[in-house]
Amino acid sequence: MIKALGTAQNFLGIPEEEFFSYANSHYVIQQVPYEYTSSYLSGSDKGPAAIVRASQYVELYDEELDMETYRKAGIATLKPLDFKGRHDKKAVDFIEEQTSLLLKDKKFVVSLGAEHTVTLGFVKAHQKFFKNFSVLQIDAHSDLREAYHSNPYSHASVMKRIHDLGIPLVQVGIRAQCIEEAQLIKKSKSIHTYYAHQIRSNSKWADKVVADLSDNVYVTIDADGFDPSIMPAVGTAEPNGLFWSETLNMLQKVASQKNIIGFDIVECAPAKGSILSEFTLAKLAYRLIGYIEKYKKKRK
Repeated sequence: MIKALGTAQNFLGIPEEEFFSYANSHYVIQQVPYEYTSSYLSGSDKGPAAIVRASQYVELYDEELDMETYRKAGIATLKPLDFKGRHDKKAVDFIEEQTSLLLKDKKFVVSLGAEHTVTLGFVKAHQKFFKNFSVLQIDAHSDLREAYHSNPYSHASVMKRIHDLGIPLVQVGIRAQCIEEAQLIKKSKSIHTYYAHQIRSNSKWADKVVADLSDNVYVTIDADGFDPSIMPAVGTAEPNGLFWSETLNMLQKVASQKNIIGFDIVECAPAKGSILSEFTLAKLAYRLIGYIEKYKKKRK
């Protein structure tokens, strides 16, 4: 049996074992501190632990949802995966293997990752258990390069690898890409991209995002998708990003109308002297779990 971390180390600092044990929990927090290809600022491998640490100061009661979400189905937290001697394909295969073990146990996996490359492993694992799903990507960057610095497993190529699997993509908040990525988006029928500058001039953009998604959806959230004013601790910050309320509004629409099968939060590189980013991401993870839990019976 997989062992979950106790109160002092788990997500939210959940005090009751009945709500944090692996056996009793539907939701599982998987810490994936893999960093090998990060560009510009490094440190995303410290992100998962920082988010879990910050989560212990998030209120267990969610005022928007009017519930203590963790009591609904339990949230277990696992110790961080060890990537010693593993990088590129070996790292992705390891992530796929470990995530598959959790999905085999019928857990809903919430992965806290380092660089965005890790999402390929998560998606490949989910592809074994769920058919016909799309990926909702919140990000500043398209991540659709064929390779970056000659590495096809770069964080800048992760969505291209997922696209190669035949999985439709819906990208939100994009505001940095190379011309080859832009050309791929224009010619592809399975990539829908909502650029940040377009969102600002379209009040119905969130509804259109939902319409472009399949019934089953995997969500990947790159921290740099948010505006640097609320999310400064990232490797490559870009101005004109997403803000809290508009992002939650979209995610609530997705959760209420689609079946979210898993999600990850990646690319937080903690900055000395500030906990804004990791605390915000911890609250985001808890709120999204809350949305999923709130609407799952309604969808049925």
